[in-house]
Amino acid sequence: MLTYKVPPEPAKKRIALWRKLKGMGAVYLQNGVCLLPKTDDHTRRLKIIENEINEMAGESILLETVALDRAQEEKVVARFKADRDEEYREFLGKCADFEAEIAKETAAEHFTYAELEENDVDLRKLQSWLEKIARLDFYGATLAAEVAERLKGCEASLDAYARRVFEAHDENRHYPNELQ
Repeated sequence: MLTYKVPPEPAKKRIALWRKLKGMGAVYLQNGVCLLPKTDDHTRRLKIIENEINEMAGESILLETVALDRAQEEKVVARFKADRDEEYREFLGKCADFEAEIAKETAAEHFTYAELEENDVDLRKLQSWLEKIARLDFYGATLAAEVAERLKGCEASLDAYARRVFEAHDENRHYPNELQ
């Protein structure tokens, strides 16, 4: 657990600190009080953050905590899962957008290499984003399996679209020896 208090100004530093902690997957219990599972990586990074807080003329305390009972522990784990599920829901929305784009291009018979490349870049962004979310899914959020399957669906959609692009371009090729 990290508890901290930093000066309100400059706000840029305070916001950067919050982003850093959220980027590590921290759950906030209230302003300036956040939790992370104890790992060597988290301990190291929190000590660095503690130093940054001191440089901001702030105060911080790092504690190793244990829940009083199983019910309290489950409340904390539920918060971690809820945070990841929120990110997973956003991810599912982006998957729907991706699949809608592929469907639109297919319906318009817009089978170009440029469009394929653009969609391939978008798929790689989705894959990278899911890897980032999954790294912070310390307790197995409820939507984890669903998003993994949804990403497979996006990959399959792009594969099917790619086949159509390749077929369209093969049909447009004229082979002089075969035309006679």
